Amino acid sequence: MSKNEGSNFYNYKGFHSIVLMAICDSNYCFSYVHIGAYGKDNHASIFGDTAVFQAFENNVLNLPGEEEILTHSLPYVLVSDEIFPLKPWLMKPYPARNLTEEKRVYNYRLSRARRTIENTFGILSAKWRIFRKPIRASVDTVEAITKARVCLHNYLKQTDNAGYTPDGFVDSECCNTGSMEGSWGSVVGNQQCAVTSIGSNNFTQEAKDIREKLLAYFNSTERSIPWQLGHVMHTGAMLNLT
Repeated sequence: MSKNEGSNFYNYKGFHSIVLMAICDSNYCFSYVHIGAYGKDNHASIFGDTAVFQAFENNVLNLPGEEEILTHSLPYVLVSDEIFPLKPWLMKPYPARNLTEEKRVYNYRLSRARRTIENTFGILSAKWRIFRKPIRASVDTVEAITKARVCLHNYLKQTDNAGYTPDGFVDSECCNTGSMEGSWGSVVGNQQCAVTSIGSNNFTQEAKDIREKLLAYFNSTERSIPWQLGHVMHTGAMLNLT
């Protein structure tokens, strides 16, 4: 689950941007999108006003219950970055201040899961070059363009996956380095999204307990991955050097 300044556009008032907020599946297809809020607005507030947020909050989506995985009982959750609020159904990283090794492992594993939505946005931008420069159009036209491209993206992922995203186009896992960047990054370049706000640190005990369950799960002997400790130790050493 993520946000992105999906489209920049010009109108008679000058340069603006709109937000494409999205949830995707494991096949890099968009499951839900919210298009049209202005980029200058608080992204956490934008999400709070969406229908999907209210559906999760009111528990009307008929999601599966917790599942037993070895000795761990874990719920289904969305994964987000730090600008969104921590919820029982929405997990975010621990704040990057004086983290224990276990919390850094949790943050790393969460970032691995979030790589799916980052790749989804990357594929969309790389394959549809209209998103790589400002669009001279009205807000309604930009919204229509974005919706059409999202639908076409999903269609091509489901019908022409090998042609649309060939081998090496998206990020992949490597047992030694943890990940290998896909070639979409070289197409898109260094495009960054502006973060307008940081999510609140206020959260319920239930949300905290679920995050701690996942922390224990990621650090368990059964569910750790071979390179995770090496990755967080290397990252920590690099941070100490800078």
